[in-house]
Amino acid sequence: MYRFLLSRQWVILTLIALVLIPVMVELGFWQFHRHERRVSQNALIADNLRAEPVPVTELTSPGHTVPRADYWRRATATGTFDTAHEVVVRRRTNADDRVGMHVLTPLVLDGGRVVLVNRGWVPAGPDQKAYPDVPPAPKGRVTVVGRLMADQTTGSSGIKDLRGLPPRQVMLINSGQQAERLGRPVLGGYLELTEPAPAGGSPEPIPDPDHESIGAHMAYAVQWWLFAAGVPVGWVVLVRRERHDRAAASAAQAADGPSDGGPGEAGSAEDASAARAPAGA
Repeated sequence: MYRFLLSRQWVILTLIALVLIPVMVELGFWQFHRHERRVSQNALIADNLRAEPVPVTELTSPGHTVPRADYWRRATATGTFDTAHEVVVRRRTNADDRVGMHVLTPLVLDGGRVVLVNRGWVPAGPDQKAYPDVPPAPKGRVTVVGRLMADQTTGSSGIKDLRGLPPRQVMLINSGQQAERLGRPVLGGYLELTEPAPAGGSPEPIPDPDHESIGAHMAYAVQWWLFAAGVPVGWVVLVRRERHDRAAASAAQAADGPSDGGPGEAGSAEDASAARAPAGA
């Protein structure tokens, strides 16, 4: 009844179904884990943005790698902006997805250590090789508040660290690179400036990171698991349909087969006898 399952076509189809089920289940768990990471990250961002700011020197030091638990942590720093060593970071977008540059200004702290401050976004000029029009940083001793971020690398950001760029232009915000350029100890990571607000709204402040949306990862996970459940159901449906079609074909073949002695067969026998009889019999 089910011998057709041993045919090459059905063996291949069954093997494909057996492979698809665990693959789809695994894809579902992959999306589920992405959902969990997104929820965890949203909670981390919300907690760190709500926390009271602490001195940046309590969170990082020269050569320090900012841990994920301190990302977006609000921190304060007091010092003097070193505008002579200010640089811009190429190919950055603002809240409206316009491509421009971020303004990175060293803030010299008491004792000579430096913390990098990302003051915000400015549009790029017509000439990409020219230094853009950047509003000056506040003069004198200032206290800033910002979100602590980790150093950027090609591995973490996917941005290539290009060489041979125009003067005072970089691709990544990296305290190690800036320490070599400045000849000063630079605290690990950098601050995204939130206070004080820039005069005239420029540089354009970097918006708070999104910590509300969770994406569609959970929906994708459920979708993959439904697909995995649908594979055996579909296989059973196809098997039953094939069995029904084969049974119907066998019944039709039996109905259309030769019968035991009919008028046609009797006539044929008589004709054959007459043909064999001698002439004049």
